[in-house]
Amino acid sequence: MAISMPFFPLRNPFSRVLPPSCLQSRIRVRSGLVMRSSHGESVRENARIEGRESNGLELLYDGGYGTHSVIDYLDAATEMIRPDGGPPRWFCPVSCGRPMNGSPLLLFLPGDPIKMGMASVDSGLSPLETLDQLSRNLFSLVPRLVGGFADILPKETLTWKLGQLKSAASYANSHLHAVKAEVLVLASGKDNMLPSRHEAERLWNTLQNCKVRYFKDHGHALLLEDGIHLLSVIKGTNMYRRSRRYDSLSDYLPPTITELKVGNEKNRWFNLGTSPVMFSTLKDGKIVRSLAGIPNEGPVILVGYHMLMGLELAPLSEAFLREKNVLVRGIAHPIIFSEKAESPLQEMFPLDFTKLFGALPVSASNIYRLLSSRSFVLLYPGGAREALHWKVCPFISLGEEYMLFWPDQPEFVRMAAQFGATIVPFGAVGEDDMLQLVLDYNEQMSIPFMRDSIKESNKGITRLRTDVKGEIGNQDLHTPWIVPKIPGRLYYLFGKPIKTRERMEEMRDKEKANAVYLQIKTEIESMISYLKKKREEDPYRGILQRAIYHALCGSNHQVPTFEP
Repeated sequence: MAISMPFFPLRNPFSRVLPPSCLQSRIRVRSGLVMRSSHGESVRENARIEGRESNGLELLYDGGYGTHSVIDYLDAATEMIRPDGGPPRWFCPVSCGRPMNGSPLLLFLPGDPIKMGMASVDSGLSPLETLDQLSRNLFSLVPRLVGGFADILPKETLTWKLGQLKSAASYANSHLHAVKAEVLVLASGKDNMLPSRHEAERLWNTLQNCKVRYFKDHGHALLLEDGIHLLSVIKGTNMYRRSRRYDSLSDYLPPTITELKVGNEKNRWFNLGTSPVMFSTLKDGKIVRSLAGIPNEGPVILVGYHMLMGLELAPLSEAFLREKNVLVRGIAHPIIFSEKAESPLQEMFPLDFTKLFGALPVSASNIYRLLSSRSFVLLYPGGAREALHWKVCPFISLGEEYMLFWPDQPEFVRMAAQFGATIVPFGAVGEDDMLQLVLDYNEQMSIPFMRDSIKESNKGITRLRTDVKGEIGNQDLHTPWIVPKIPGRLYYLFGKPIKTRERMEEMRDKEKANAVYLQIKTEIESMISYLKKKREEDPYRGILQRAIYHALCGSNHQVPTFEP
């Protein structure tokens, strides 16, 4: 039987290129198991890779995206795809770096040439330059594709494959309902060869455990197109794991430099429109425009106020990565990680990016494990009730901007003291300059069809704070109706760090821990008041002034603000 197309076993994000002559001696396949030879691998290389695995991946590592082109792949595979009378083999003609311990196996079958050519086009070119580079890429692909196509897919093989495909499709469709394995479906919105979107919806409704990620602006050869980051898709859907259940700590891989660039690009207009300003407080109480007042090492708990719809999250996470090279692990509502958040046309942004950048379900055990690993933890005691604002009075536009809704439970203070963690309170303002609340929870519950929708969407979700009475404990999830305003500016102020290491014994007392808890809440309210007052002195608070500054100095320059 002729070999159809080479499979691509990708074992880990780290890989290195080997010449074709080395590949067949490096990878052998028996009974479907990939076995790797250590021939030619130096002791130094072994030690380097093993050290990296034992210490974990560094933050913002190079995930390998864009390292090699399709032309590199085809050149390396030319001599390996010719039929020789033997059985089918799996091999990797481009990269075969040593896998991480316990990493799963990925097999990838490449195809469509136009998008393959686009994957090698540099970004930022003018339309004429893009067309010229695409033409040259396609011209270089043609002899490689045409020259070896008869070897890759002879007529007899094609006829046999079509017959097998028809038979297999009929068999698979009749058994889909019985499949219990977890399935990830990637669907294209502009697939001109197959009805990818409708097929994804059908599979999502038929399979018992199916996730779909929909790429509306991409075509048939999805995995070969520019802008598709398969590593990110696998990580964002929690498919990269070492056991049946995903572990938020041991299975988590930090974001790559490519994922940071993509996230920044997704948030580009929001960041330009809001020009976030970060202040922190030094040991002597001085306020500076930077994150210099925040410790460089954990464990640290950042405790703050939740803006409407969590608007403060992305700039905060980005600032810590940029200024301190620190990943902040956000504690999020379990709904983000549940099947309730899935849909048949689910796109990657923003929920998957929330997971990529460290979010994990809120629970005492998760906070405990994060602190024990000396992480930076982002905690909002106000939770969903604080982020999903209500109106102060019905039928008026005034909402609950900058109001804290904290339960009377100082548990995070006592847990921080148990690990000697540093607590950094912070306040943030600016939501009232960006969004206007139209229909809140109470108003939606007074409308029958909206009430029914909220009740249905809250069935079966994990309930938090069931032991807390009143509206803080009754946190029905809903989507407030909002309208955008002309965007103002976001301001953050991180207070003076509270070290618990010296007060570990003191914090064991519940009353003393509660006093610290109330102190933190009061400080956050004071910081919010400070920012609301000081922003009036900012000559660049308005978007017009900031737009002029960007036009004169460039979008990469930090826009000035008030003197703290």
